[in-house]
Amino acid sequence: MTITPPALSVFEALESEVRSYCRGWPAVFDRAQGARLTDEDGHTYLDFFAGAGSLNYGHNNPVLKRALLDYLERDGITHGLDMATTAKRAFLESFQNIVLRPRDLPYKVMFPGPTGTNAVEAALKLARKVKGRESIVSFTNAFHGMSLGSLAVTGNAFKRAGAGIPLVHGTPMPFDNYLDGQVQDFLWFERLLDDQGSGLNKPAAVIVETVQGEGGINVARGEWLRALADLCHRQDMLLIVDDIQMGCGRTGAFFSFEEAGITPDIVTLSKSISGYGLPMSLCLFNPELDIWEPGEHNGTFRGNNPAFVTAAAALDTYWSDGQMEKQTLARGEQVEQALLAIADENSADGAHFRGRGLVWGLEFADRSRAAAVCARAFELGLLLETSGPESEVVKLLPPLTVTPEELDEGLRTLARAVRETA
Repeated sequence: MTITPPALSVFEALESEVRSYCRGWPAVFDRAQGARLTDEDGHTYLDFFAGAGSLNYGHNNPVLKRALLDYLERDGITHGLDMATTAKRAFLESFQNIVLRPRDLPYKVMFPGPTGTNAVEAALKLARKVKGRESIVSFTNAFHGMSLGSLAVTGNAFKRAGAGIPLVHGTPMPFDNYLDGQVQDFLWFERLLDDQGSGLNKPAAVIVETVQGEGGINVARGEWLRALADLCHRQDMLLIVDDIQMGCGRTGAFFSFEEAGITPDIVTLSKSISGYGLPMSLCLFNPELDIWEPGEHNGTFRGNNPAFVTAAAALDTYWSDGQMEKQTLARGEQVEQALLAIADENSADGAHFRGRGLVWGLEFADRSRAAAVCARAFELGLLLETSGPESEVVKLLPPLTVTPEELDEGLRTLARAVRETA
């Protein structure tokens, strides 16, 4: 008897082998609303992935959808390069009045290409232009994007290898607690800077994530970030905070660095800045750094006007008062208590967790356990991804608009997945 294998789906037959998320979630998704997705067979999944952090306000948020549909129905500008448009003006005014002014941030706003790595490339290029130096310092387990400049300041060996050429002019330093507190913060970094024989070229800038999302949910302490900001100031280096995944309220405050009380020279935003999953990114910087020549850094899709519309609606709806921050911190406490119970139940397996706001990671002594937990969670109707250099961390990234009931449901499902993979 000959068994005929099923025909390959169009995804397997035509799409590149580079695809990744779909391998862990073998379903064909059709609809989504809020914190839930539905596949074409009618199965519903609770989403603790949120578009890798690009859907902080959930799928098809009704307020943002209405603003977008109204704009499209009146034939508003869709593609505008860097031309002045009513949609861009509305976004800039909201961003200035709701985000920048209340925080006393003087930043100029630059629209690079529409993705996070475009914003990072712009930040690195500007820092080098301002300081006249090539070297950039980054940190162990950092992730800043997949284009060449961003990869040069990314730690993950697998992703770096994909470049196919040497990645130069980037120097890694230990992230907070990388050496388990055995070495004084920045002792090695500052010694290299002060020693004329160290071989370290004077850096133009330091780029850092306050919480390393792809790197394993590594949370920098406020005192570590303040010491880094002080070091940059004393050593004439610019401080770049990559807030692409942790900004837009993911950790509580709009910017993840607010809690530490620092003001970076340059900030990159993307992912949830549009609010609706539409491609958009920003590079923010102090006015004295704005030495660009017209057209010196541009991109065809930096004027995504539908994204400006939903971004302004998100700011006006969720950030005009302090409720979103309070809600995120409350939801974060709910997650923390659930993870504490899971860690206690699995203490023999070395379970521990870490996080801030609504980004959390759960890790086990067995570094393969995280992938098994995420696979079982999918079977139970919960989308989770792994993070860390060996995919050893279960990463929780629910929408900020998740209800307490949905959060409880997802956390109970996670606990079950952990028990059933023990």
